[in-house]
Amino acid sequence: MTANIGNVDRILRLALGAILVLFGALGLTGGLQIASVLAGIVLLATAGMRFCPLYRLLGVSTCRI
Repeated sequence: MTANIGNVDRILRLALGAILVLFGALGLTGGLQIASVLAGIVLLATAGMRFCPLYRLLGVSTCRI
């Protein structure tokens, strides 16, 4: 897997992912809670791996390498 997520994109994914997980854990209920936590986990995972499968399918890269 070649990195396709740049630093700014990575920081935004980390921040938004953490917010979604926290909202899901502390403030939401039902299906919205599950969706929020799952979306947050996906954002955190893609930021950690510096790879986004959707970016690859679309031919997008925010990484300078």
